Amino acid sequence: MKKGLALCLLVIFMGAVNAHEFWLLPKKFNYEVGEKMILDFMVGEGFEGSYWDMSKHKAEKIYLHNRLTSVNLTSSVKTTKGNNLEYAFNNVGTQMIAMESDAAFIEQNPDEFDAYLIEDGLEYIREERQKRGEQNKNARELYTRYAKLLVQVGDKTDDTYKKSASLKLEIIPLQNPYDLKSGDYMDCKVLYRGNPQPHALVKVWSHVGNRIFLQNIYTESDGNIRFPISNTGSWMVSSVKMVRSNSPKAEWESLWTSLVFEIE
Repeated sequence: MKKGLALCLLVIFMGAVNAHEFWLLPKKFNYEVGEKMILDFMVGEGFEGSYWDMSKHKAEKIYLHNRLTSVNLTSSVKTTKGNNLEYAFNNVGTQMIAMESDAAFIEQNPDEFDAYLIEDGLEYIREERQKRGEQNKNARELYTRYAKLLVQVGDKTDDTYKKSASLKLEIIPLQNPYDLKSGDYMDCKVLYRGNPQPHALVKVWSHVGNRIFLQNIYTESDGNIRFPISNTGSWMVSSVKMVRSNSPKAEWESLWTSLVFEIE
């Protein structure tokens, strides 16, 4: 058994803790040519959240990619609570929407910061803080969100799913989820600045009725994970990386990434 699967922990998520994950949520995942997609920008914990506060944060850029072209949708973003983006599809195939946010600032006391690092598999930052003698100091952080969404137009799938969106932190599926079914396995690769990320914590979320299931999986040395597709419905794969910041505003910079799709 691969180490990533051996370390996989399957739990039922029971409630919100901190609003970490950010994702793009469509009203539905399958469309016909000419049909309009409406997206909500969501933030929260456990694949259940609330609308992104567009008065505090900004979509720096958002693109749609398909087998024929890439479309810059940044100017179409609405700073509303939900219904943040609309787009009418004009060709069949798998469609990828990729978004990058601006960098937001947060400051936390040592206990809050430690709890957050433990929860998200960032123990290496705790070790670095101890080496620097910063373990008892408040932590200042700049965080950027990177979100990807895969939807399907018509019945014909294609290789758009494995395109890189050139995000600093990115999750790339190694199979098209719209070719998978419950009972299959799915593989994903986590890349930071185009390089595979070994031993990174990846969270895989899925909805089953009113419950949410979470699998915690660590990437292999090649940056890959594999997980079972246990049910139909919406899924999210997410991960986070933190590095020392070069900004005078903060000591740390975190990058949050998510991938959302549906299994039919």
